[in-house]
Amino acid sequence: MNGPKTHSWIEELDVYAAGKSKVDGQIKPIKLSANECALGPSPMAMEAYIEEAPNLYRYPDPVYTELRAALAKKYDIDANRIVCGVGSDELLKVACKAYLKPGDEAIFVAHSFSMYPIAIKSVGAIAIEVADVNYTADVDNILAAINDKTKLIFIANPNNPTGTYIPKKEVERLWRNVPDDVLLVLDSAYAEFMEEADYSSGIDLVDQSTNVFMTRTFSKLYGLAALRLGWGYAPEKIAQTLDKCRDPFNIPSCTQAAGVAALKDTEFEQKVIEHTTKWRKWLSSELTSLGLTVIPSVTNFILFRFDDVTKSAAAANDYLTQHGYILRYYSGQGLDNFLRLTIGTEKENKEVIRLLREFLENK
Repeated sequence: MNGPKTHSWIEELDVYAAGKSKVDGQIKPIKLSANECALGPSPMAMEAYIEEAPNLYRYPDPVYTELRAALAKKYDIDANRIVCGVGSDELLKVACKAYLKPGDEAIFVAHSFSMYPIAIKSVGAIAIEVADVNYTADVDNILAAINDKTKLIFIANPNNPTGTYIPKKEVERLWRNVPDDVLLVLDSAYAEFMEEADYSSGIDLVDQSTNVFMTRTFSKLYGLAALRLGWGYAPEKIAQTLDKCRDPFNIPSCTQAAGVAALKDTEFEQKVIEHTTKWRKWLSSELTSLGLTVIPSVTNFILFRFDDVTKSAAAANDYLTQHGYILRYYSGQGLDNFLRLTIGTEKENKEVIRLLREFLENK
């Protein structure tokens, strides 16, 4: 007897491959593989989390009233159109659950977040990958892939793992040419790091549309990755639909409290942004000076390529790991000769460059 049989699309589904977090031996690893915050969590968020701990025996506010109010105030948006999830990952899957059925098609861009095809296929829909250009999403390629079966489009802006972005006018051009019955999901997980004047996170587009859903996270800027807190903003009808599809009590009370406090911690926000900007520029320059090809980044990570066939990304990854430094190595997605480096502390940044120089100069 074989037991219950699941759907064919579930049997074939990939499991999300998270970045490595441990190394062999007794070395305490330095994890620069998951785009986590270099300065740790928001101090105000930590304090609020601890203060809420005595209420762990109570179920959380099912509609996270204070968190939605705090987000609405922070971004000058309608609280009733905010949906929160267990990380923005849950919101991506909820969108697929709500708007896709077996046989539908959903589009995602090559060299983008690997959760997209997983979320699409998890409901039996067909994931359509379109080519990027210079590791950046290309609007024309996306538009060319749309047909009568297309029901959803994922686009990360800025993009992970490449660190690139497309300007507001290109996102708007995409939206204007997408059919009204296709949901356009703008994954803006790294929006807080953006300083470019031609960028928009998508809030303004949501406000003028009936088919745009923007997602965000507390994992990056605020350093709350372990709490798994994400949020999204959508037109009222879409927000109501997504709210029906999420799990009840999906955001714990301590997480809600930490999120509210983090949004008020403007001093920490500024410190993280200044640190990220400074060390992104320094690391990009140092990596380039080592003869590595850096993909220009606007985020808290840098993707870089090894062009010397005798010094591969795989070998560099092994060398760094042996010395306790964990970067993200991609053995798929067409990025086999790349490593992605999360911006760390000053000490970590300098040491990873020293190790890379040592690896490259070692005959």
